[in-house]
This record gives sequence, structure tokens and C-alpha cells, in this order.
Amino acid sequence: MTRLRFALLNAAHDDANTRRNFRREIDADLVEFSATDGHLPDHTRFDGVVVTGSRSSVYWDEAWIPALVDYVAEAADAGLPILGVCYGHQVLAEALGGRVAGMDGFEIGYNTVRHRGDDLFAGIDESFTVFTTHGDTVVELPPTATPLAENDHGLHAFRDGHCWGVQFHPEYDLQTAREVAEGKREKLGDARVDAVLADATPEAHDAACEAKSLFDNFTEYARRLKADREPSAAAGD
Repeated sequence: MTRLRFALLNAAHDDANTRRNFRREIDADLVEFSATDGHLPDHTRFDGVVVTGSRSSVYWDEAWIPALVDYVAEAADAGLPILGVCYGHQVLAEALGGRVAGMDGFEIGYNTVRHRGDDLFAGIDESFTVFTTHGDTVVELPPTATPLAENDHGLHAFRDGHCWGVQFHPEYDLQTAREVAEGKREKLGDARVDAVLADATPEAHDAACEAKSLFDNFTEYARRLKADREPSAAAGD
């Protein structure tokens, strides 16, 4: 079976963890583009698109951000399956007509999220553990989107056609979770970061690994969609 080919739109800023995590979790050939450098595809000839997290905000005045949002909108219009993670979730929401804004607080650490059922969450318990780290949130869904998951901090997933956004980080390994938390000391203070690190245990990570199956679910969806769209070999017989 031919492997799928996804565009990986990397919005992280030279973060080796991002590349390692997505390449480990996604069973497809990933063509990587550094979105922060303005490097984006000039076509939509992929089997899917994945948009990563970032320390940026979608509403910042930086030239690469509108270009990324525009490309994601173009890919969605072309009917490509899209998965946006954290910042990518927010980019997808903006690209489809939603709105993102800053939160009153900051969500970080291994937390519980509840989903409502969907192809993306097949095999994942209704209440599940994930690592979250974000100070922005989707405050208005795109007009045709359906909310799929949430917790006390707000929306954590939505679907719009062949597109999904998840606010949490299913790709994180324990090393990434700890490094991200350490990097928030200036913003959040030592006491809060120390509490997050104390909870960042192998047991917490093992629990969060359940959500990693959404990558396989997304890939399988993209595979089925591609098969449905390809003409049958016997069509001309």
C-alpha cells in the first residue's frame, strides 16, 4: 500500500521536539515546511495537512501568520484532511472563519478533557488525559464547525468537514512536557511550574498516550478519503 504524503506545517521556532514528536507519531511521509520562515507549499497536492503548535499567537502582527492562515484555508477549500494541534488548532479556526483570543489565565500540565465522540476520537475514553499548554483559545467556532471536546478551561477540539483542531498536545513525550513547563518559569512563576513538573510523571505520560491514537485515526481517515476519491481500477472495463 502506498504511504500517504502529508504536508507538515511547522509553526514552532526551531524546536527539535516538535519535529521529533510529529515524525514519531504520524505514520505517513511528512514533507516539512518551516511556516515561521514563510516557507509554505505552493500547491495542495498532498493527502493531508498537519499544523503544529507554536509559541506565537494567531493574532500577532507577523508576516508569516496570515500566510499560514491563508494556506490552511486554501487546503481546506481543496478538500484536504487537516489536523491542527494547539496553535495549529487556532490557525485552523481562524482559516475557517472562527476567532481566537487570549484567555484570562493559562492552562498547563497533564489535565483531563472530555470528548463527545467522533472518528478522530475512536478508541479514546470519553474522559481522557492530555498535556495542555496555552494562553489563547478559540472563542468563536467557524460557522459550520462542531465542538468535539472541552474541559473547564474551554474548547479543546472541533471538526469542520475533513478538518479537525485539537487544543491539547497528543504528540508530546515526557521530555517535551517537562521542557515546555521549565520554559514557562518567567511567565508563570516557580511555584506553579514546580507543581506542573511534580505532576509530570511517567504514569501521567502513560495515561496521556491513549490520546496518541488520534494520529492513527486521522491517518486512516485520510487513507479512506483518498481511496474513495480515486477512480476504481476497473472503472474503464
